[in-house]
This record gives sequence, C-alpha cells and structure tokens, in this order.
Amino acid sequence: MGLLSDLLAAEGIVDGEDVEWLHLVVGDWQLIADLSFADLVLWVPSRAREDEAGDRDPGLPDFRVIAHCRPTTGSTVYPRDEVGTLASAEEQALLDAAHSEQRIVISQAGEPPLVGAEAVPVVRAGRVIAVLTRHTEESRRQGSSRLERYYRSSATMLLSMIAEGAFPDLSAPSGAQRGEPRVGDGLIVLNREGRVRYASPNGVSVLHRLGHEGEIEGRYLAEVVSGLIAQLRPVDETLPLVLTGRAPWRTEVESGRVTVSLRAIPITRAGTRTGAIILARDVSELRRRERELLSRDAMIREMHHRVKNNLQTVSALLRLQARRMESEESRAALEEAMRRVAIIAVVHDVLSQGVESEVDFDEIVDKGLRLTPELTSPGVEISLRRTASFGAISSADATSLALALTELVTNAIEHGFPLSAKPADQDTLRGSVWVTPERQPDRLTVTIADDGVGLRPVEGPGRGLGTQIVRTLITSDLSGSIEWRPREGGGTEAVIDVPLRADGV
Repeated sequence: MGLLSDLLAAEGIVDGEDVEWLHLVVGDWQLIADLSFADLVLWVPSRAREDEAGDRDPGLPDFRVIAHCRPTTGSTVYPRDEVGTLASAEEQALLDAAHSEQRIVISQAGEPPLVGAEAVPVVRAGRVIAVLTRHTEESRRQGSSRLERYYRSSATMLLSMIAEGAFPDLSAPSGAQRGEPRVGDGLIVLNREGRVRYASPNGVSVLHRLGHEGEIEGRYLAEVVSGLIAQLRPVDETLPLVLTGRAPWRTEVESGRVTVSLRAIPITRAGTRTGAIILARDVSELRRRERELLSRDAMIREMHHRVKNNLQTVSALLRLQARRMESEESRAALEEAMRRVAIIAVVHDVLSQGVESEVDFDEIVDKGLRLTPELTSPGVEISLRRTASFGAISSADATSLALALTELVTNAIEHGFPLSAKPADQDTLRGSVWVTPERQPDRLTVTIADDGVGLRPVEGPGRGLGTQIVRTLITSDLSGSIEWRPREGGGTEAVIDVPLRADGV
C-alpha cells in the first residue's frame, strides 16, 4: 500500500494539520499496541460512501482502514494486513457510535476479532478526524499478572487521552531516535507527585545498572536517579522534567559506563496531569558502538588528510627535481608526474572532508581544472569550462575518473593548440576546452571537447603515455569505454562512457 499521506489523500483528508496529527498518532501507536497486547486499526471516513454527485449512499460502507499495527508483546488477531479494508456492517455500527458520540465504545459483538473490541475517537481541536480500534485476544483481556494490569491500564489512559485530543502531544520531540526506549525495555509508572507506583522487572534492572540498590516503588524517581549521577558531569537540563513526568521529553543519563535513555509521557485526564509513564532503556552498548564509529570516521578522515599532505610533498619534490633537469624531455616527464600526483591529492583532500561512500565530483573536477593553466605556452590562452554537473560519484571510482579527465584535458591543451597553429597576425592563440557530463541513473557520459587543430588523420589520438593511462583507467578500472572523434565545427572530442556504482558498492 502507499504512504499514509497518500492513503489519506485518497479518502479526501488533505487538511495539513489533520494529516500531521494522524502521522503523529501512527508514529507513536506501537507503544499503545505493546502495552495493550493488542492490534490497533486506524479508520477514516471513506469516499466510497459518496455517489457520483457527492451525496452519501447509505448502502455503502463509511470507513476504511488506512493503518494497522500489531503488538510485539503478544500474538495478533489479524493475520492479514487490514490496510485498505472497508468496514463490515458490525464494524460500521461500532465506528459510527464512537465517531458520532465522540466517546470510547466497547463492541458487543460475539465473534472475533470484534468481540471486546474498543473504538476510540481520534480527536483534534475538538473534532473527530478518525477512529482507532483496539482488538485484544480474550486470554489477554483476562490476564491477571501485575505487569499485565499496569500495561493495560497505561494503554487505556493513553487511549482516553487520544479521545480527549490530548495525545499525541505536539510539544514532544517527534521522530524515532537510535536507542528509543520501547515498552519491553523498561516501564515505570509515576503518580502525580512523581513517586514510582510501579516498575516492570526490566525497568528495575535498568536502574540497578545505573547503580541503584534497594526498592524503587514508593520512592521519587527524580531522587533515585539524581543520587546516582550527582557526582558526574553536568546533566541535561530537561532531566528533572523527564524524571518527574511533567514534560513529554526524552533525555539520557550516564553513570560510569552505563547510559540509559529515558522518555516521559505525562498522563492527563480532562486537562489535569494525573501521573506519567516513563520508558527506560539501557543503551550503553549502542552508544559505545556509536563512539567507535565516530572514532573510526575521524581516523579515516585523518588518513585521507595525511595521504593528501604526503602527495603534496611528493608533488613539491618532483617540481624541485624538474627545475634541476637540463633535458627538456626529462623536465616535461617530471612535470606530468607532478600533475598526476597533484590530482590524486585533490581527491584525497575531498575525501578527508567526509566519510560518505560518495563524493561531490564537481568539486574535484573544478580543482583539477585549476591545475591545468600552467600547461599552456606563453602565447596560448585557453578557456576551461565545466558545462554541467557530475553529481555524486562513488569514492572508489573518484581517483581513476579524476585522473582520466585530467589526462584528457592535458592532451587537449598540449596537442590541440600547438604554437605552430597561431595565426601570424595575432600575438596569442586562443581556444576553449569544455568538460560536459551527462548523467543517467546507472551511467555517466563525459565529453571533453576542444576547438583546436583536430585529430591527425593518420595517427589518431596518439599512443603516448597519457593516452595509455587514460585507456587503462577507463577500460580496466572503471569498466567503461572511450572514443575520440572530430568535433563538429573543428577540434576534437573525447567521449567517456562508464557505469555508475550503486551507493556503497
């Protein structure tokens, strides 16, 4: 099925605030499903109830399922996904009652999954915009363990807040986070004063890992946790509000090597706070791995930075050596090697700024083009331009592609604009070189064009070291192809076609 917003739009629900409210409900209802040991189904008025003239047809169902959530704490009563299903006659009666009377209605039907089902109006700004139904197995409804009773009562309080329009809370941080506490990780129920009424076994274990010893129930949670972290680093200023259940916020506390993520959900009735639910999760291992990844990322960036510095040193040494060479041929060879090392250094410079699997290749090309003006003779003036964007290129291919492009631009300048082609009546030979990428979803085509003297009819593109390097890089390293051809209007075009790697490959 489509995204929730698409399903809502299909049923004519396009009000931005209503859509956002339903997104928040669905974004947080796994919590209620787990506390209830129940399936949750979200219904909205269906366009199927209208005929072609837009009038209601009483013979058609009024509600359609747009979202369905199963519990992770128990078995489901719906083996099939219910999204898109229209309400049956029995479901219709239950949904109509909750929608029109704006109250929670319990089904009197005697057949599963409607037996004992509850219909909860989803209220925003005093209006019912949808109906949520809760479907529980009979064995779960009759369960009598203390944990089950507190789980179900917590879920019932949250459903009552939905019917009052008080949940979800717009002031709460939205979006899931890594290490977000879940029901099974640890549940602590507070009364209005912030004392612990109930703590699940996992909730007790989480506090014990922080260093607490002894009983928890009957004590102020804020006092318990504050005593464990009083001697440590400054804590999040939202911590007291979370520990007392006064604000729907999240925070983390650390004690030694233990890190605990906490989320508070205030419970209200008719606008008055009556207590709170605190979800707690030990995220020590998760945070340790994140720190390792951050350290590894920093190490990779530092490695690229040092490689770049070393390559720049090599390039400088080659430049010094070239200046001492008496042979013009030897000096030219060293200068070519210097430029190749310099473009590899540019790639590592860009890689040192991040650890993503892809790099912004436009930046690499632009820096590489700035290295080429020194190739020209005093009487030659070349305009270099990149006419389109390369986009993101796999870091594994960046070096080979950058080297190949630099070699082709170098060849275009050196062989396309010899001094012998300068008109006798002009002091300067002017020309242009264009680098034009054309990107497709899985391929990249790059044209390096110049308006110089063009290809030699017999020799073609040449068989020098530069051409050999380009062929090797394109065909072997990049699994692509290259073609040289005359440019319409004069000059030469070298066309590269290479496949693009998928992200991270």
